[in-house]
Amino acid sequence: MTNDPKVSIRGLYKIFGNDPQNALQHVYNGMGKTELLETHGHVLGLQDINVDMQPNEVTVIMGLSGSGKSTLIRHLNRLIEPTAGEVIVDGENVLDYDEAALRQLRQQKMSMVFQKFALLPHRTVLQNAGMSRIVRGEDEETANLAGQKWLDRVGLGGFEGQYPHQLSGGMQQRVGIARALASDSDIMLMDEAFSALDPLIRTDMQDLLLELQQDLHKTIVFITHDLDEALKLADHLVILKDGYVVQQGEPQDILLNPNDPYIEDFVSDINRARVLRVRSVMKPLNGADSFAGVVDANDNLEKLIELSGGDTTYAYKVQQDGQDVGILDMKDLVRALVPAHASESTVTR
Repeated sequence: MTNDPKVSIRGLYKIFGNDPQNALQHVYNGMGKTELLETHGHVLGLQDINVDMQPNEVTVIMGLSGSGKSTLIRHLNRLIEPTAGEVIVDGENVLDYDEAALRQLRQQKMSMVFQKFALLPHRTVLQNAGMSRIVRGEDEETANLAGQKWLDRVGLGGFEGQYPHQLSGGMQQRVGIARALASDSDIMLMDEAFSALDPLIRTDMQDLLLELQQDLHKTIVFITHDLDEALKLADHLVILKDGYVVQQGEPQDILLNPNDPYIEDFVSDINRARVLRVRSVMKPLNGADSFAGVVDANDNLEKLIELSGGDTTYAYKVQQDGQDVGILDMKDLVRALVPAHASESTVTR
């Protein structure tokens, strides 16, 4: 048994321009994004990215427009070539791959779900769902069987004979997810997959993804600019700004312990009671034997506020999978609702 990451990005740089290697030397010498553009006419897209993506987890990469998140995800399957660095997948540097190995990576190991659905308008829903199998040379019957299986799973059984234009946006994105799942790939890349959808449909799609992930345990790399979406989906959250990683880690920890004023501003308007979980605020039991009740470690704090009626004298035993794991004091809950300030030791760029 190993704890090696499924995907490991090491020292990744991307510079856009006519002479990126020469520009890279200036970046190595300390030149920043603005100065590089003004003095050398090159754009620093990614700067020294180091991220491990664990198997069976959802890694969410988020940031505002221009932060480099979509550029980063396209390095994983080499739709964009880096200026420097490594992209390790299952222990192999994909930057060393020849055309045949790269084609196999894209067809069998990684699938992609796009923001704009990218369905073929002249193909039926079933044909679109099974397209990944056709692309890698499998017969139509095999492709249709795989496509039908996943259309049923995402709630589109009965729509297989329709065409994309006959479906709503949310239904079209379900076809996109079914197509990615039909490829049977280990890794799913999702680039702003839900951002084109209406809010209610977007929430439904997030719930669908989490429901599927409970059973499938894929390695998912999800790009978004929406913090609420990131906090809901992520096992590991990576926040980018101007092409570099400002902070990464477990989402609850980032929310409670922002390490940079940028992150502090980012999380300042979040409904902390709705997002924070009991497990992030609880303390060890330490022999305590008087409780107002028992709560689950994954309950959000909003549920505890409702349960307690806002009484800060209460304490609750916390359980996970039927086991006692801690105690939640309502006074600690109240303190957790106050946004933390970034550490004064933060290094700024």
